[in-house]
Amino acid sequence: MEECSLSCADCGSAGCINSTGNYPAFCTTARLAEGELEEALAAGNLPENQKVLKAAARVEYEGYCRLTRVEETMDFARRMGFHKIGIATCAGLLKESRTLARILRANGFEVCSIACKAGMADKTLVGIDADCRAVGINMCNPILQAQHLNRLGTELNIVVGLCVGHDSMFCKYSDALVTTLVAKDRVTGHNPAAVLYQVDGYYRRLLHPQGGA
Repeated sequence: MEECSLSCADCGSAGCINSTGNYPAFCTTARLAEGELEEALAAGNLPENQKVLKAAARVEYEGYCRLTRVEETMDFARRMGFHKIGIATCAGLLKESRTLARILRANGFEVCSIACKAGMADKTLVGIDADCRAVGINMCNPILQAQHLNRLGTELNIVVGLCVGHDSMFCKYSDALVTTLVAKDRVTGHNPAAVLYQVDGYYRRLLHPQGGA
């Protein structure tokens, strides 16, 4: 497997946004494997993918710096012809999910939702260490969430605050397209980007981990 060194996250020019020609020596575009771009473009031109990409581009263009993420999500759903929306929610964000469901229903969508603790299964039933029960006996069950919404036939699933890793499993098992509205961060009030803005201030400890990375 090819090793990654400097890549897009290390770039300060972002010349690729408008093809300015201001690219670093390690520019990823210049280091793509032969046929890599063509393979992606071919996939993007498949009818089912082209429909999504075109709808997403119109949402970005027409709502740029004007629509909230909630509004963009509904706009995208309409453009895709979706009516039945699933909400995969953290049990700790049921209040937020109730508000989201209220908004979606007011805008004509059918809503199906399922919380992470549905099924009330003990964590140890899937091999999770017993000491993890200290923060809650019942497991988060993203596979059940996905399978339940699959059975109900949702057309777009919205993630509201699923834990890191649990969101990954939900996306893996969801038949419908998935978009994230809330990324859980209990420390920052579910605003994980706050850490990135304050890494030289309140969160400088993250740049100096004990014992190194």
